[in-house]
Amino acid sequence: MKITFLGGGNMANALIGGLLGKGFAAADIAAVELNADNRAKLEASYGIRTYGGPDAAAWACDLIVLAVKPQQMREACAPLLPHLKQQLIVSIAAGLRLDDLSRWLGGHRRLVRTMPNTPALIGAGITGLCALPEVTADERAAAERVLQAVGSTLWIDDEAQMDAVTAVSGSGPAYVFLFIEALQQAALDLGFTPEQARQMAVETTLGAAKLAAASTEPASVLRERVTSKGGTTAAALAKMGECGVLAGIVAGVKAADARGRELGELLGKD
Repeated sequence: MKITFLGGGNMANALIGGLLGKGFAAADIAAVELNADNRAKLEASYGIRTYGGPDAAAWACDLIVLAVKPQQMREACAPLLPHLKQQLIVSIAAGLRLDDLSRWLGGHRRLVRTMPNTPALIGAGITGLCALPEVTADERAAAERVLQAVGSTLWIDDEAQMDAVTAVSGSGPAYVFLFIEALQQAALDLGFTPEQARQMAVETTLGAAKLAAASTEPASVLRERVTSKGGTTAAALAKMGECGVLAGIVAGVKAADARGRELGELLGKD
C-alpha cells in the first residue's frame, strides 16, 4: 500500500514513524509539505519522498492522509482534484464532516474521517473512525491499519457521534493533564519538592490508568476498593464532591461536544 500525506505536522510525523515501525517501507510513503524545513526534517528522519507542491507523482498512491489544519483544508484540497481517481482518503482533521470534505474534493466518496489524540505521538493513542457508505471493507481495514500504527482504533457508525469522540478522547488528554496539574499542586502545597510532586502525580495517574486497563471491572468499583469508610480517601472524595469535580468533568465534556458541532457547521460553510 502506497500512502501520501498532505501535510507534515506533528500527527503526520507520528503516523509516518508508526508506520515505519510496523514494517512499512519508506519508499511507499510520501508527504506533500509546503515548508522546506519541514520537508528536510521528514526526509532526514524517515527517508521518505517529499514534495513542495501538488506534483502528480505524489498522488500515485492508494491512500491519501489529509493532515493539514481544518481551517486550511478546503484550500489544500483544491490542487488534489485533477489527481483523484480511486484513492482512499483518510482525514485526521478535527471537526470536518465527511459530506463537506466530499464536496471540496469534487464529490469523491472514498472517505474516512478520523479523530486521533495526542498520545498517538508516543504510540499510545486511540482513534475514532467513521466512513462513508461507499468505503469497502478492505478500505476500512486499510484506514484502520494506518491509524493502528499509533495506538488503538474504534469505529463509529453514526458520524454525529464523532464530535463526542473529539470531546471524550480527542480533548481527553487535556483533562488528564489538568488532573495531574492539580495533584502536583496539592503535593507542593503539602511540602514536597517540585520533583517529588511531579513524580507522585504522574506515576499515580499512570499506574491507576494501567490498573483500570488491566481490570474488567468498572472504574466505580475500583474507586470503591480504594475508599475505606471514614478514611482519608473518603474525606478527599467527599470534598471533591462538594466542589463539583465529577459534575464539572461531565459538563465540560458535554460542552466540548457542543462546541465541536458548532465548529463543524462553521468549518463546513461555503
